Amino acid sequence: MFTAPDAQPFADRLISLRHALHREPELGLDLPLSQAKVLAALAGLPLEITTGTALTSVTAVLRGGRPGPAVLLRGDMDALPVREESGVDFASAIPGVMHACGHDVHTSALVGAAHLLASRRAELAGDVVFMFQPGEEGQRGAKVMIDEGVLDAAGSRVIAAYAIHVAATMLPLGVVATRPGTMLAASDSVTVTVFGKGGHGSSPHLAIDPVPALCEMVTALQTMVTRTADAFDPAVLTVGSIHAGSAFNVIPSTGTFEATVRTFSPATHQKIQAGVRRVVRGIADAHGVRVEIDYQANYPVTVNDAGEAGFALDTLRGLLGPQRVFQAPQPVAGAEDFSFVLEQVPGAYLMVGAVPPGVDPSTAPMNHAPQAIFDDRSVLEAAAVLATLAAARLAAADVPAAVPAALAAPAAGAGASSAGGAE
Repeated sequence: MFTAPDAQPFADRLISLRHALHREPELGLDLPLSQAKVLAALAGLPLEITTGTALTSVTAVLRGGRPGPAVLLRGDMDALPVREESGVDFASAIPGVMHACGHDVHTSALVGAAHLLASRRAELAGDVVFMFQPGEEGQRGAKVMIDEGVLDAAGSRVIAAYAIHVAATMLPLGVVATRPGTMLAASDSVTVTVFGKGGHGSSPHLAIDPVPALCEMVTALQTMVTRTADAFDPAVLTVGSIHAGSAFNVIPSTGTFEATVRTFSPATHQKIQAGVRRVVRGIADAHGVRVEIDYQANYPVTVNDAGEAGFALDTLRGLLGPQRVFQAPQPVAGAEDFSFVLEQVPGAYLMVGAVPPGVDPSTAPMNHAPQAIFDDRSVLEAAAVLATLAAARLAAADVPAAVPAALAAPAAGAGASSAGGAE
């Protein structure tokens, strides 16, 4: 097992890397500066390194000193289109772009895990694949890397995969949480455009006003969700953008709103999608307007394998103590494209606290907020967690992961939380 003190010899390099990534955040699938920093940080390690074709990914394979299978560790590298207000002295130098979700910590932690595992390479009973991924924040970067062969980078399909996400709120520094079954929600996006007939605000009878239809759709969708989704398999629909018109006395010809939809099971996912279409079209017909609906299913539900989640909880309790590792009571309504990896191989997604000591986790700015702060020490904590999971899983490779009876997975979606730190 590895602890945060084990990473101390690399601490200065890892924290410097984290600060450098934070100062120069990049968006989407094309992260040339971040890729160059990762490659430089891995230089000198006994790794087989390849880079992506359709995106600026880095895949590194560490060959263990003894024969065995392969496991995968993932760290995402992309930032968000957020103007930073954290006040840290290494704040973003790129206007309007910020590592508000902690991916700079993830990347640095994965580099740290590579250093830790390489230091004990001779003891490893198998190989470790390090997946440095662009495009988690909505661009399906994990799916692109899967299509380019990351799951088979060691020469055979990995037997397990793990990823961590640091939390700027809720979890104290170094506290780890995961759960069997549903961990994160599916994420869909909806764009609705209403087409009417423009005119003068004084004579609405001579126009076909899209604004009342637009407003009725927004409020009716909230009711639809509460009347359609099972209270124990919930859904969230939030309209985050609405636009119509350009002057106070002009009836516009069009109006648009955009929404996110979060669900925790395939059945509810289908019901909510059908309900959105039914409600929007029905209201459009009632108002005599035309409507276009662009409904995009972005990320599927992130489902932890019960055996791998149980293995992770047991292993990390042995490493950190039971007071710092717990089974999350409910899923998180954030979404993650690590879900694409977990559709292909068993694995687990874990949350790691990054709230600075002295800050109340219940009131700290959450992930994606311009004021979000992630403690530098979370880099070392997360590196130790990732390295420990990889080494322990390889050591136990001849024993199938089995979930303890006490960790039997609840029904997908039960008691979902609206909190979250992922996309």
